[in-house]
Amino acid sequence: MTTAPERLISADSHVRLTQPQIKAHMPAAIHDEYDQALGTLAANMRRSMGAGQANTQSLENRSYPSANRPGYADPHARLADMDTDGVDVEVLYCEVSGFRYLYLMQDGWRAASRAFNDALAEFAAADPRRLVLSYQIPIHDIDHAVAEVRRVAAAGAKSLQLPVNPSELGLPDYYDDRYVPLWTAISDLGLPVCLHIGLNTVLDDLARRDPTRGKGIMVPVTALMTAEAFGMFVCTGVLERFPDLKLVFVEPGLGWVPWWLNTVDDQVTRQDYDFGLKELPSHYFRRQIHVTFIEEPHALGKLRHDIGVENILWSTDYPHPVSSWPRSRELVDEQFAGIPADERTLILSGNALRVWNL
Repeated sequence: MTTAPERLISADSHVRLTQPQIKAHMPAAIHDEYDQALGTLAANMRRSMGAGQANTQSLENRSYPSANRPGYADPHARLADMDTDGVDVEVLYCEVSGFRYLYLMQDGWRAASRAFNDALAEFAAADPRRLVLSYQIPIHDIDHAVAEVRRVAAAGAKSLQLPVNPSELGLPDYYDDRYVPLWTAISDLGLPVCLHIGLNTVLDDLARRDPTRGKGIMVPVTALMTAEAFGMFVCTGVLERFPDLKLVFVEPGLGWVPWWLNTVDDQVTRQDYDFGLKELPSHYFRRQIHVTFIEEPHALGKLRHDIGVENILWSTDYPHPVSSWPRSRELVDEQFAGIPADERTLILSGNALRVWNL
């Protein structure tokens, strides 16, 4: 009797869309306005990165196993790379962040945001079971956000992506009542909200001062900034008010998370902070928040129970420099040595099956 191979589901992989692909789904009448918004974004990024931008490199110019793979942009090549790596399903995040520029459009932003998600759906169409696209939901207009959530869900979407920090866009944080219709709609549909770490405008000054190649000082700080987002959902009572809301924080890593949980619980139990919650903050984290990791053998081996085994999601991060492709099965065996089979299965596939309703 042959044993079926262990199922691997990556909770964080990436796809590259070109602007012509996105624009192909929108009316020609709004192309100029769309291009102007892109130009404004590019100018803002140049200012935030400063003179040190010359030290960065694009993914296409680096040499590591997954660099320059056709599967980055071609869905059929992507499926072949997944087969090579032994990965059954990938939850995918677009490298282009529509949140950062669609709100700059005055008239055509609704059509542009729909076109953006339609381009993602076109990629997923090669195999919707295996390619789980995270559809981006702009939040500057909540009525539109709710309508777009319902539209993509009706078309088969299983994953939603929202910006991590609304303050970057000049919008209220997620505990504000303006988001109540959005949390209600998403909770009713049972879809997860995915929040992928990225540049936070709070880090603009560090980005300008960082002299290292690839902004190596800033990169790990970016993941640690997820603590702010944890607090905005947990400590303000959003998760208490919306117990069916599922959150996935993408790429924050694991090692620092137990420290955060211990700290916020200690604030309530020993330091006399009053968040107005019925339970300890860690209760809401473990009930509703999930975090992805790539390769953290120490944290996985020593800290997984401090985080919550059911809160951890494995990922390949294809095709980024730290990706486990094409050795994911080998590296999984190394990382998970000594971890019980039931816990291993949860982290590698079971949690993802539950979170994304696969």
